[in-house]
Amino acid sequence: MPPTATTPTAPTAQAAPLGPDGFPRPDAWLEHRVSYGETDAMKVVYYAEYLHYFERARSFFIRERGMSYATVEERGIALPITEATVRYRRPLRYDDLALVRVGISQWRGASVCFAYEVYAEDRATLHATGGTRHACVDLAGRPVRIPGWLRALFQEP
Repeated sequence: MPPTATTPTAPTAQAAPLGPDGFPRPDAWLEHRVSYGETDAMKVVYYAEYLHYFERARSFFIRERGMSYATVEERGIALPITEATVRYRRPLRYDDLALVRVGISQWRGASVCFAYEVYAEDRATLHATGGTRHACVDLAGRPVRIPGWLRALFQEP
């Protein structure tokens, strides 16, 4: 299971700095309005959609720091997911405004973990938490150390 803000990290890993609320910093918040097509017959968000929310939030996190994921790939680095978890707490429904929070929870030599929280519009009602672990690979798929420029980009406030 990828580490989240509350999961202990392995001794070889470097935990990211945490804010006063225990969530990794820097972080980003993505607003997302639930569409009808994301829901099941009961108008509840289909469970796999949360992974899409995480992906959108991750892309937003990178872009908010001044670079797109496409540019990361143009520089020869890809970050494929090797592990993903979601813990569902409360259902999101059609037309809800979801706020997806994302931050980096852990660094390793050739991988990085992101933590996620999905809140209601009030930023108090927690709907889901999760994490993804990403290998750092070159464009041929070979593992490589996380380049300094990428680590610096992700650690900027």
